[in-house]
Amino acid sequence: MPSWTDTVRFAFQPIVNLTTGGVAALEILARPEAGDILAQARRDPELDGRLAALAIRAAARKETLLPLHVNVFAGTLADLGGLAALRAAVHEAGRLPWEVTVDVGPPYTHVPQHALLEAVTALRGEGFRICADGVGDGDVPLRLLTDLAPELMKLDVSLLTRPAAVRAMRTLCEQLGALLSVEGIETESQCAAAVSAGAQLAQGELFAPPARLPTADVYVPALSPGVAPTPRSGPSVRQFVRPAALLPTTASAGQVRALLTGSPEVSGVLLVDPTGIPVRSVHRSRFLLSMSGRYGHALYADRPAAKLGDPPRTVGVDATAWEVLDVVADGDRDRTSDDVAVVDHYGRCVGVVRLADLVRALAETQVEEAAGLNPLTRLPGSDAITGEVDRRIADGRVFALSWLDVDHFKQVNDGAGFAAGDELIRAVGRALQHAASGATRVGHIGGDDFLVLTDPDTLDPLATSVLDTPWSAGGRTVTLSLATVLCAPGSVTDHRQAAACLAPLKQAAKALSGASWVLGRAGLPGLEVRRGSGGAPTQPFGQTLAG
Repeated sequence: MPSWTDTVRFAFQPIVNLTTGGVAALEILARPEAGDILAQARRDPELDGRLAALAIRAAARKETLLPLHVNVFAGTLADLGGLAALRAAVHEAGRLPWEVTVDVGPPYTHVPQHALLEAVTALRGEGFRICADGVGDGDVPLRLLTDLAPELMKLDVSLLTRPAAVRAMRTLCEQLGALLSVEGIETESQCAAAVSAGAQLAQGELFAPPARLPTADVYVPALSPGVAPTPRSGPSVRQFVRPAALLPTTASAGQVRALLTGSPEVSGVLLVDPTGIPVRSVHRSRFLLSMSGRYGHALYADRPAAKLGDPPRTVGVDATAWEVLDVVADGDRDRTSDDVAVVDHYGRCVGVVRLADLVRALAETQVEEAAGLNPLTRLPGSDAITGEVDRRIADGRVFALSWLDVDHFKQVNDGAGFAAGDELIRAVGRALQHAASGATRVGHIGGDDFLVLTDPDTLDPLATSVLDTPWSAGGRTVTLSLATVLCAPGSVTDHRQAAACLAPLKQAAKALSGASWVLGRAGLPGLEVRRGSGGAPTQPFGQTLAG
């Protein structure tokens, strides 16, 4: 009588890094040829655990070096704890636990959460990585999601039609230190939406369909980068992590040579100790050059590969791309092309980054930032500020958005000349930059109009500094008008609504004489005149600003 295992085949689907365009890992998908094994596995933890073990063994037979994702139901993990069958299969396959990510999927209803969290802790302690699968299309409670603290969160593609929800998940991932992935991508527009939402990984038919043989040949459309990072922090190294080729420190030079010649895409090999900590780094070109020299194979083939390696260059998984460049710059110039190992909080290797990926991405970022700068003040335009407003809204942060301009600026240009007007604008821009502190962002949106995004506690010093300065152009005294809207969490849904709240406040400030400052609160009636006199504010007390 045939076993149920004879009716199950496995397919591999690439998980694509949207920054590098390379394959970050392979998800192993069970494909029953008869019956509904998956429905049975949902009810039978033992069966589900055995399926996970079979998936690892199927991958071992295909001799793929890529990290693997294996699916397990939440109920199985809660019931079986450490998943002994899976752990045994990983060991038999010669894989390291941190090369395997356990995709924990729904349903979560009636799953004992305490047991689930204990099982996750046990697996993570051995080095396995945890992914929360099916977010947005399953029943995972938000509190449980935060307690799981997964290394990766997979969103269903349907969630892309709800940008606010995706932004919230991106913010949660940032706070948990997790990567964000979207699964089920079928079109280029969906891929572009995933990038725009800040996803670092994705999978779906667009890139490559599930196949019986692992593949690194994927289609990735040309995409504009997502949210640009601030220059001071830089993009996270997580965006650039590639799979690492790992061998034990005891590996011979012959074993390394066999791996490199059989895998032309591998740029180097990391030799790791039994706990997964990198000990030596073997660079592809230098190693093969040594082996191909006269008597090279005879001299080195059976000797430890570590003799031909170098001390590894490592960065923490929380590092930025700029920090990686610092590590490369501080080292031997002959090793600038070496991969840099990315290690977790235990020092275990989770992948590598390549210098070329970092330089290309950082150069693109700098070009985009330069293109968005106002040519007169070299300050960013409105897109940079409104993008940051949306991020603070998604983060649930209180913020103050201000609009500052020069009173009667056309008269300044007409009377003092455009050169004097331009110099005034540059001086105001410099003053705003000088007064900015902490998380303050200053933008020049054209003409004499500036946007300033601040935390409420830095608002008063900035306003005082700029408004108390005596301004003039061509010998003519000039005053400034400032309008501010304070936005509490939940008071506005996006930057457009914040701008709508700000517009009437600007009109009210312009109606006052002298240096003026008007402040209001989104969603609440009335306004407060903090500077200026006379005139009739266009926004009377008692009218709702957000209306």
